[in-house]
Amino acid sequence: MVQRNRPVERRDVSGVLLLDKPQGLSSNQALQAVKRIFRARKAGHTGSLDPLATGLLPICLGEATKVSSYLLEADKHYRASAQLGVRTDSADSQGHIIARHDVPLIGETDLEAAMVPLRGEIDQVPPMYSALKHEGRRLYELARAGVEVERKARRMRVDRFELLLRDGDRLDFDIRCSSGTYVRTLIDDLGEALGCGAHVIALRRLGVSPFDDPRMYTLEQLRELAEAGSEALDAALLPVDTALARWPQVRLGPDAAYYLGQGQAVWLPRAPVSGLVGLYNDVDDVFLGIGEILDDGRVSPKRLMRWALTGG
Repeated sequence: MVQRNRPVERRDVSGVLLLDKPQGLSSNQALQAVKRIFRARKAGHTGSLDPLATGLLPICLGEATKVSSYLLEADKHYRASAQLGVRTDSADSQGHIIARHDVPLIGETDLEAAMVPLRGEIDQVPPMYSALKHEGRRLYELARAGVEVERKARRMRVDRFELLLRDGDRLDFDIRCSSGTYVRTLIDDLGEALGCGAHVIALRRLGVSPFDDPRMYTLEQLRELAEAGSEALDAALLPVDTALARWPQVRLGPDAAYYLGQGQAVWLPRAPVSGLVGLYNDVDDVFLGIGEILDDGRVSPKRLMRWALTGG
């Protein structure tokens, strides 16, 4: 008799897991691995991290998936290593070499002069090897098929682009930038400015606002915790609202919380005048979800947690 594997019993678990993604896995592969370890019914990641890259990939489980889109727009912090003299079609070491150049004598003054235009508000053309779509297809799918399409430049912000270490033709950088900035493109543009080409050979993400240089868990550590039981594993999760730690907060009395849970906008004293806010129950400080300040000053529900809707 052939024995069939029993289906995995999924469970409802909510929180934010700060994964230290290993090199070689796509963001989706890492997400699926975390989902299996937690046996979670629902999970989502907060933006792609290249297979080459390691480091922080926030994974949202359960009700935390309702706030994942806001982490997509968060500022990022990276450490990147670049190799001068070689340019690739993907701007990293996983691509095909498209040009080799002798590296000229580049002094600190020359390097700094090339980096200055790449700081602040910059226009950046997304690479073909990216997850952006063109007429319904991912750009990287087109690139692998040998097709290149025109891409419009996007406005990005690079708050920090500083040299940490130089070892021959290898340069290590510390980079802080806005969401949507491609570090590979930044390094490729630097290589072009220096006249010798460059590509990324190592990339590690250290922070995703509001998580700056946080405690991260590897897949191996999570598997070890899982062997100790669900309680030990779930202790690695952060509360859902930690993703919104820098947002304004408003607290609701029982009546306001009830009507907001019914989908109605409510009046609140001392609420911010505009924007998105975190909603909390003022009795026990339970996070209820995300609200939006309307033009007339009321707070409207935008994304509510399950327990806010059920009163649980």
